[in-house]
Amino acid sequence: MKNKERDCHLFSFHEAQSDNSDKQNSQHQPTAYYSPMTRRKVLKQALHYNPFKKKVRSKMSNSPSSFADSVKKLLTDALNKNQYLRRLELQQVKDMVECMYERTYQQGEYVVTQGEAGNHLFVLAEGKLDVFQHNKLLTSITVWTTFGELAILYNCTRTASVRAVNKVRTWALDREVFQNVMRRTAETRHEQYRNFLRRSAPRYAPATVKVTQTTEAHKAPQIINTLHKGEYFGEKALISDDVRSANIVADENGVECLGKDVTFALKVIKKKHVVDNRQEEHIHSERKILAEARSPFVVKLYRTFRDDKYVYMLLEACLGGEIWSLLRDRGSFDDATARFCVGCVTEAFDYLHRKGVLYRDLKPENLMLDTEGYIKLVDFGFAKKIRCGQKTWTFCGTPEYVAPEIILNKGHNFSVDFWSLGILVFELLTGSPPFSGSDQMMTYTFILKGIEKMDFPKKITKRPEDLIRKLCRRNPSERLGNLKNGITDIKKHRWFNGFNWEGLKARTLVSPLKRNVTGPTDHGYFDSYPPDEDNPPDELSGWDMDF
Repeated sequence: MKNKERDCHLFSFHEAQSDNSDKQNSQHQPTAYYSPMTRRKVLKQALHYNPFKKKVRSKMSNSPSSFADSVKKLLTDALNKNQYLRRLELQQVKDMVECMYERTYQQGEYVVTQGEAGNHLFVLAEGKLDVFQHNKLLTSITVWTTFGELAILYNCTRTASVRAVNKVRTWALDREVFQNVMRRTAETRHEQYRNFLRRSAPRYAPATVKVTQTTEAHKAPQIINTLHKGEYFGEKALISDDVRSANIVADENGVECLGKDVTFALKVIKKKHVVDNRQEEHIHSERKILAEARSPFVVKLYRTFRDDKYVYMLLEACLGGEIWSLLRDRGSFDDATARFCVGCVTEAFDYLHRKGVLYRDLKPENLMLDTEGYIKLVDFGFAKKIRCGQKTWTFCGTPEYVAPEIILNKGHNFSVDFWSLGILVFELLTGSPPFSGSDQMMTYTFILKGIEKMDFPKKITKRPEDLIRKLCRRNPSERLGNLKNGITDIKKHRWFNGFNWEGLKARTLVSPLKRNVTGPTDHGYFDSYPPDEDNPPDELSGWDMDF
């Protein structure tokens, strides 16, 4: 839940405690996908990148199309040798080659500089390049080798410098061009599938649906509306299953209700940081989604505020603390505890997906406990509303939890939440996620290799292992939760045999994570962090007028 520019503070009428630590990258050094001796002790850093929406030229004036086919083949072979790019489709690689352009560098000139923002992938065509990190020589790059591929995924910072040993010639690909190639391919295929289904779908005669209502004055049903093709009904059943027995009406002057000894969480977001990172749309989306949410498994948003430097979200305080810190202290959870956690998250996803909300940032850091030990999903900065059948292309999430289709920029939908659910099961039972490398690119490489042939640690028994493997299928259409029966398949999995789903939803099930909270001002389950001394500049563009 913690993030450098999105701090969250607990406060009551009597005392306050801040919580504003940085999210840090997890620094594992495994020789395989998973190291059972390594326990994650630091918070994971989430990533975000919005795809370019502007139109980009499909070919450059000095692109390979104006050169011999042999150059195109060498570029194609170079891309296909790359551990990440070789998983792309042949047509996608071909389109990328057509959009690459030539760049030359003189001896001693830097192609890539450590610490600077990256925006290009390169293929070395002629000459020699040395790779440095903190002025220490790491390796050399030979001709027809690809480098800098992480930069085409999102606007990352270069982790090393690349310097020309002699005069070199490279071929470059811009990130925005790559994003457009991937998006165009996915949209074309999606439209082909839709056209096929339209041709295959049974035809029905045009019809309407009449809506009737019976009242005390009219015993016979009275027509009150007529629905036509494309209109919907029954939407209130998605929000609540209870019937209101009384009305509470404020008078014309308005009413204000005050509670005594109530603690809230105040999320503080620096406006300048939001604008600098072009996250205005995400903050508005988070506010709207949380304001509309009515689920016991999703944190409540009460109000929002703003001033010249910050926007604020007044949230429900989850005084039981974070699942992440509890997992850190225990090392791992037993089956029953992990099952309860996953059950709460599954119910949250069931509610959100029915509302058309894609979450995209599941991890223990974003799971909070209330006073009864029930889990609530928090931090909706990456959540997004999408329509059924729609895909989105934003590169976001935490590296250890992102699904293959996000890495490959194929477009994604609700199925990425089911992938992350499988990763969560693994981490709860072992203390570490299954895919973790010494850097982000290594982590992505492990994810793309898949979980199918991976050896699980002995502490994960057969049933949760089967659930994890079915949730983490590389093909989204084969993932549990994304099949014909939807999320019901997850609830009926053998690992949940005997689990009281009705008791969970009714909150009558005793939580194995319930902690002793002495009162509404007991903040003892939160780590202490130094206050943020940074005083951001005023941001007066007005993007937050609705707050």
